[in-house]
Amino acid sequence: MSFQFHQRRSGWDVANYIVLAMISLTSMIPLLYVISISFTDPAVYIPLRFQLLPPKASIAAYKYILSTNSFMNALKSTSFITLAGTLCNLIATYTFAYALTKRGMPLRKLMIGVITFNLIFSVGLIPNYLLIKNLGLMNSYWALILGGLTNSWSLIVVRSFMDSLPKELEESATIDGCNELMSFLRVILPLSMPSIAAFTLFFAVGHWNTYFNALIYLSDSTKWTLQVLVKSLVIDSNSGGVGASGAAAALGDERVLPQETIRMASIVLSMAPILCVYPFLQKYFVKGVMLGAVKG
Repeated sequence: MSFQFHQRRSGWDVANYIVLAMISLTSMIPLLYVISISFTDPAVYIPLRFQLLPPKASIAAYKYILSTNSFMNALKSTSFITLAGTLCNLIATYTFAYALTKRGMPLRKLMIGVITFNLIFSVGLIPNYLLIKNLGLMNSYWALILGGLTNSWSLIVVRSFMDSLPKELEESATIDGCNELMSFLRVILPLSMPSIAAFTLFFAVGHWNTYFNALIYLSDSTKWTLQVLVKSLVIDSNSGGVGASGAAAALGDERVLPQETIRMASIVLSMAPILCVYPFLQKYFVKGVMLGAVKG
C-alpha cells in the first residue's frame, strides 16, 4: 500500500516538474531572445528573425549605448534615486514602525487605523500629483523619493516584526541607562537586520524599476530614469510619435547600428544589475514575505 502510494506520488512529482520546467522555459525564451539580439553582429543581423543564439556575436550595440550621454545620465539618475530612496525608505519605515510599537504614544490607535485604511483604499494619482506640485518638487528626483517614503504594508509588517521581539531586552537596556533612541539604535536595529536586508531589497528593486512616477514628474529628458529611456527607445520609436525623435536625438544617429539591437541592448543593461543580484539574495525576499507572520 505504501509502495503504491509512494509510486503514485513520485509520478505526480515528475508531472509537476515537467509542467514547471515548461513554464520556466516559456518565461526564459523571451529573455534569451532579447539577449541574443543585443549581442548579434550588425553585419549579420536579419530583422524579425527569431534566434536564441546570435549567428555572430558582437558588443557593438553595448559600446554604442555606453558611449552616449543619455544612457549615462539615465544610469546616474536611477542610481541616485535607488541609493537615496532606499536609505530614506528604511529610515522612515523603521522609525515610524518603532514608534507604533509604543503603547503609550499619543494618537497611536488613530495612526494605526489610518495606515490600515490606506492599505485598503489608496488616495489615487491626482492627490499625489497635486501634493508633489504644491511642494515644488516637480522635475526633481526628490519627487520620486519623498513622494513615497514608506507604505502601509511595510509599516504593518515591520511593526509586527518589532512587536515579536522580546520586550525584556529593551527593558534591560533602559535599566542600563539607555533612552528610547539608544534602545532603538543598539537593541532593536541589530535584532532587525534580517528584516532590514529584506526591505532594502524590496525598496531598491522598486526604485530601480521606477517608471510611471518618473514619467509623470520628470519633464527634463536629462533626468530620465533608465526605464523611461528604454520605453522611449522601444515603444515611442516604433510608434513614430514625438518620443521617436526624442529618443533618436538622445542616442544620436541610430543609422550606424540596427535600431533593434540598440533597443535590446538597452533593455539588457537596464535589468542586468537586478538579474545579477537577485539570485544571490533571493532568500531575503522569501524571508521578507514571512516577516511578521503568525508562527505556531
